[in-house]
This record gives sequence, C-alpha cells and structure tokens, in this order.
Amino acid sequence: MSYKILVVDDEVNMLQLFQKVLTKEGYPVTTVETAEEALRVIGSTLFDLVISDLALPGINGIELFKAIKKDYPHLPFILITAYGTVESAVEAMKLGVYDYICKPFQMDELKMVIKKALHQEELHREVTRLRRQIKGEYKFHNIVGQSQQMFALFELVRRVADSESTILLEGESGTGKELFARAIHYNSSRKNNPFVPVDCSVLPETLLESELFGHVKGAFTGATKAKKGLFQEADGGSVFLDEISNLGPSAQTRLLRVLQEREIKPVGSSEQFKVDVRVIAATNTNLKERIAAGIFREDLYYRIAVVPIYIHPLRERKEDIPLLINHFLEKFCRTNDKKIKKMSNEAMKVLIDYNWPGNVRELENLMERLVLVTDEEAIGLSSLPSEIKVSQEMLMKSPPEGKPLKEVTLQAAKQIEKQAIKSALAKANGNRSLAAQLLGISRGTLYNKMHEYGLLESQGRISRRKFSPKTASLPRTSK
Repeated sequence: MSYKILVVDDEVNMLQLFQKVLTKEGYPVTTVETAEEALRVIGSTLFDLVISDLALPGINGIELFKAIKKDYPHLPFILITAYGTVESAVEAMKLGVYDYICKPFQMDELKMVIKKALHQEELHREVTRLRRQIKGEYKFHNIVGQSQQMFALFELVRRVADSESTILLEGESGTGKELFARAIHYNSSRKNNPFVPVDCSVLPETLLESELFGHVKGAFTGATKAKKGLFQEADGGSVFLDEISNLGPSAQTRLLRVLQEREIKPVGSSEQFKVDVRVIAATNTNLKERIAAGIFREDLYYRIAVVPIYIHPLRERKEDIPLLINHFLEKFCRTNDKKIKKMSNEAMKVLIDYNWPGNVRELENLMERLVLVTDEEAIGLSSLPSEIKVSQEMLMKSPPEGKPLKEVTLQAAKQIEKQAIKSALAKANGNRSLAAQLLGISRGTLYNKMHEYGLLESQGRISRRKFSPKTASLPRTSK
C-alpha cells in the first residue's frame, strides 16, 4: 500500500530535503509552506500522515494539528521542533500529536518515527474494519446444505476461491449470496485483508459513488471534507457489491475502470489512486435482460461475470430444509437461552412442503420468531404462521385433471406466493417496505411480484393507518 505524506515547513531547503528522502523511501509526498496551504490541500487530497514544523508563519503547527484533528481525528501528526520549543511539543502530544522530532535530526530517526506512525494508522484501520464486520469464521461448513446442488456449489467455490477472477453470484433474494461471497474471500490468499460488503440498492447514485470511490472536499453538497472510499479501505482484500444491478451509469463507468486499470478516482478529484481489490458481485435480477433494455453496460457484465455462480432457491433443494431448520433451531436456542429440542413431525412436513419465496432468509427469520414465542420442548403445527398453513392447504387440494404435473406445481407455487404476499401486506397495513422484510425479500422484488399477481391496485385500497407493534411482528433480517 502506498502511503501519502503531507509536509508543512516554511523553509524551502527543508521541504526539498523531505521530498528527496521520503520519495526515495517510496512515499508520495506533497509539500507546502504554510498551515493555510496545508488546510486547503488536505481538503482535496487524502493523506495518511502529516509532518509539520512547529514554528510556522501565521497559524503554527499546534493550531494546524487542532484544525486537522476536527475532521480527521485519527490522522497521525508529527511535529518538527527546535530544542527551545520541546516543552510546547510535549504539550502537543498530550493533545494527541503522535510524536515530535527535534532539529537537527538524523534521517534514520525520522524514517523510524514515520514507519511507526503509519503502522499505527494501519492498525487503527484494521480495528475499525473488524469492529464494523464483527465477523465469524466464514468457512464452508457455516453454509448449511446437503443437496446435490449445494455440494456442486461447494466444489466450484473451492476451485475459484483463490483465483484473482471476478465472480458474479446470481440467485433470488435470501439464498445466501453474501455468505458465499465471504466464503470465497476467507478461503483465498486475501483472507487476512479486508472484506468490505456494499449494498448498492440503499443509496442514491451520487452518495453510492462517494461511498465506493471516495470524494474530495466540495465535490458535492455536504462534502465538507475529503473521504476515502471503500475500494481504498479494501486495498489488498475483496469488495462485495450486492445488488449490483442498481448501479447507475456513472458508477458503472467508474467500476469498469477499477476492473480494467486497477485504479480509482474520487468524486470531484482529478487524481487517480491505484488499488489492489478483488470484486465479488451479486444480483437477484437477470443482468442480460437489463443489458438488452440499455440499463446495464455489456462490457461491465463480462468483466464481473468471469465466473458466474448460480445459487438455487430453497424450493429447488428441499432436502436442505430439515438441516437448516435444525441449524437455526440450535442457533437461536443458544442465543436466547431456550431449551426447545425439536420441530414436531407435522410442523416439519408443512415447512418442507412450503414454497419459501424469501428462501433461506425467510426460513431463518421464521425460526428466530418461533424460538422466541415457544415455551414447549417442541415446536408444533399450531405455532406456525397462518400464511404457511394456508399455503400447505392449497397444495393439498386435488390438482385439476388433464394438466401436466409441472404446470400444476407452478400454479400452486404462484398461489402460495400470492397468498403469502397478501398476508404480509395485511400485517404491515399496506407498508411495502415492512411487508418485504416480513417476507425476507427486497422491496423491488415485492413490487415486481405484486405487479405480476395484480395486487398493486387492490393494495392501494388497504388502510394506511399508523403501524402498531400489535398488528405486525418484524423479525431481524440477515444476509
């Protein structure tokens, strides 16, 4: 990783010396003669370390440090001071200055202090990253499945995990695409470097570009200071772009440059930064259809889909359902200190036969809810939500005569989905975002399915009274 250093000193010969020595050490260096210039530069360029003389014209080194600390509290700052001002330098360290060096100094001493300061900055970033993720060990055994489809997926992931190829994970919402992305990262040579997940569906394009690629001060309204993007934070590791189909045209162009040139340009900047990042993308939509509609770049698609991996929906691998039920039962009993031992045979059969439009995420949410509300040793049929039992009753009805089994199954599945959506909308009093979370699917997926089943018009007639916790229960969602 290349660390950028800002040097502030009003003596030109000192700036030239710093420039020569630090450039030789491989550090990109920017030099300025006043604190005022330093504050202007630091608003448009992202630095990893500031070295400043204490005695500057106008704003002195300590005041410069205080001004920088307001916006960049963890940016290391080294003071250069004469012997007569050591007391001031010590006082500055109490305020948070990393270290000070007395003039005249040895270059080896300076190099050592710089290396320690940059190492501290690197450790701070690592701690921040670990706190953000609070990750477990994402090995393959944490992805539960025993079906042929899952075994084939495990084998494919093992083969491609340690490559540098970009990977596109395709599948419906709730199938576990982020779990697979983490498994790929933590089974690769990048496993000791950051894994940075990004949900491309939650931010408008300008803010998403800033989040991914960073920005300089004044790049847009509200950009009061320069900010590093997640691609720079993930340097040496992997970026997981979930719901990549939501990227706008500008963000698609920037991403294509990252994949082609291995460099990023922050929003509002003319400067390029080299990055070493592996991209793992995911989508629950058909990107080729979006290409045909002119919404998604074809050249970007072929860049991200070097290795396309399709994750089957839960309804296509029903032999995994009992295993998942027992896995989530044990997990939520442990976290909630419950003593539930099993799922009754009748309840298990209903859950195996259910269509699971929200896939594994819906099953996980349901199991968490069942564990919380059950006090018996077994979860029985009576504990299951009404929409699941209604769906099972619909499947048990006699199929129309003279129709192929595949068509009958498809019709039954659609009826089940429609009933589940209607029930969720009723519980949420017409709130689509809440209904989507109850179903374990995205709001966009819910809208598409409502359109397919003709529910948009009828949903408009649902009462929009204020939501009350008594009328709907929203379990926590997870990837």
